[in-house]
Amino acid sequence: MPFQKKHLSRVIAALLAGGVLTPALAQQQDPLVLSTVTVNAERENDVTEGSDRYTTKSSRTATKLSLSPRETPQTVSVTTRTKMDDFALNDVNDVLENTNGVNVEKVETDRTYFTARGFDITNFQVDGLGVPLTYGNVMGDLDTALFDKVEVLKGANGLMSGAGSPAATVNFVRKRPTEEFQASAKAGVGSWDYRRLDGDISGALSERVRARLVVAGQDKNSYLDRYEQQRGLAYGVLEADLTDSTLLTLGHSYQQNNADSPLWGSLPLFYTDGSRTDYSRSDSSAADWAYWNNEDNRSFVELAQELGGGWTAKAAYSHVKIESDSELFYVYGTPERGTNTGVFSWPSQYDFSTRQDLVDLYASGPFRLAGREHELVAGTSWSMANTRDHSWYGDTLGSPVPDLHGWDGSYPRPNFTSDGGGSDWTDKQQSVYTAARFSLTEDLSLLAGARLSNWDSHGTSYGKDKATRHDNVLVPYAGLVYDLTPNYSLYASYTEIFTPQVAADIDGNRLDPIEGSSMETGVKGEWLDGLLYANLALFRIEQTNLAEAAGVVDGRTYFRPVDGVASQGVELELAGELLPGWEASAGYSYVDIEDSEGNTTKTYTPRQSAKLATTYRLPMVEQLKLGANIKWQDDTYRDYGSGRIVRQDAYALLGLMAKYEFTSQLDATLNVDNLTDEKYLTSFYWATPQGYYGEPRNAKLTVNWKF
Repeated sequence: MPFQKKHLSRVIAALLAGGVLTPALAQQQDPLVLSTVTVNAERENDVTEGSDRYTTKSSRTATKLSLSPRETPQTVSVTTRTKMDDFALNDVNDVLENTNGVNVEKVETDRTYFTARGFDITNFQVDGLGVPLTYGNVMGDLDTALFDKVEVLKGANGLMSGAGSPAATVNFVRKRPTEEFQASAKAGVGSWDYRRLDGDISGALSERVRARLVVAGQDKNSYLDRYEQQRGLAYGVLEADLTDSTLLTLGHSYQQNNADSPLWGSLPLFYTDGSRTDYSRSDSSAADWAYWNNEDNRSFVELAQELGGGWTAKAAYSHVKIESDSELFYVYGTPERGTNTGVFSWPSQYDFSTRQDLVDLYASGPFRLAGREHELVAGTSWSMANTRDHSWYGDTLGSPVPDLHGWDGSYPRPNFTSDGGGSDWTDKQQSVYTAARFSLTEDLSLLAGARLSNWDSHGTSYGKDKATRHDNVLVPYAGLVYDLTPNYSLYASYTEIFTPQVAADIDGNRLDPIEGSSMETGVKGEWLDGLLYANLALFRIEQTNLAEAAGVVDGRTYFRPVDGVASQGVELELAGELLPGWEASAGYSYVDIEDSEGNTTKTYTPRQSAKLATTYRLPMVEQLKLGANIKWQDDTYRDYGSGRIVRQDAYALLGLMAKYEFTSQLDATLNVDNLTDEKYLTSFYWATPQGYYGEPRNAKLTVNWKF
């Protein structure tokens, strides 16, 4: 009996109604037989789902051209769907913590900053579209259930993003519908009442229409007193072959994060006598009534048209709406040793919303010149982002807070009557860009391009005018790749940096744009038809007007511009199949950051770090896969003045995993993280002397059923 499209419709309806997949529905499905649809052939090399690999054969993050990591003259780190599943990397923090050269700065429980090569990562894209983060941070935990892979392009990416931030660009690549029917359901349990359900169903509604639905729900408590978090995710996407050469894609994703008793700020690091405080890992400065809720809605439409001769044109539109609603409890002051008095309250009610509209139009394909074939991409983009936020302070602001050692969070909820001000501004960007990959010889290729952009901002933020304008800003890019042998290549790249900033100084005035240059050179290797990849990179970055967190005023972090900051270092990375059944992703990073006078700066960033994730399928027991992941960083410190210096010694976090496949449809995975129960502070990113400890030893068990 042939597969009926109404069967898939029933299953999707059941998923929407109940949030999980049911065995009864799965048993109704007959084998699916579909005709080949050539319009999707190009995308197959990009998909990592089901590959059981830790590498991808191609990436479009750098130029929109489909290049292998070896053909890209910058460092590209990829987290595949297999790696995410093996190590239960269920949110963006988990993924980036396991990405070589990336630091996850957990200043609070529900607000996170990210750095690479000594600088902030603010370019986050989804399927190649995105604008820099509004305040340079992510609120809540972004779930990874809807993504096929996460690509991190190191160094500046002004060619594709407009803002040439030299740290990295993070590109989340969504799952897409499959031609063949597939479905899965996952259930997970773990430490601190961790519970999670995932559902994923995909297939054809007709010969020309395919659909996919991904849902996820998670509820967990925490090692931190009183802290709880719930999140839900729904993602639907539809593909339709309008003709044999025209593909229309429509999709929407929704995620909600609700946190009870989250940290806003964290625990004091010093007593008044300058000695270190001695809080336990579970201590929290959050009041029992505090909450922080975040919603993320993203709609997108794509139209791809094959033009013939290998050329393709694509139009994409994305609408993003992010909203945050919170009542938070911040503590400030320095406690007295012995009495633990001297800490005071700063309760705040805070609302935030941002709406982004992004349009991108481009064409790409091959062309012949001087007897050789080359590749070209040319396009234009437009974006508009409106940001609004507002604060109200509680009427108990400045009142004493009890001893935070073992505090139960009991504190009267105040009336939020004091107007703390807010923001309402709009950023617009218009760009045209082009890039070409010239095949100069059989062994030498040149990647060259440029982006011409106009920025326009208007509005106010906390009483300050945000009107700025930058016209005809040209950001050039150039890279060379030389094939030494069939397996090894030398490469070098250069790009300029121009990044308008939303960071404001103590008076609330927006800082001038960051300007500078980014250079990288190295050697890449590729073996086993792209299944194993290695990269050794040397880089140097120079910047002026770099924003550096300088303190907190009225609950708002303010920044100061720093000139002449330079970062240089080395990265080494290896990813892929070492032997049949043995996958690995390993890397080492060293970075040296100096100010204009040659002094070491940003000492809260680890100079050295190393990360390893590896799994091995035992040949004598093929159903069993064993693995481990290790994250190591050297010591860090921060000088807060007046002799107050806080240090975090070098530490390593060890995780283990074991997966057993009971049948081809049923498997279970056990993950244990921080096996040695290391106690460590999460971040010194902020200039305020506060901090909290990372997770102790914990475990998750996930059962996966495919049908």
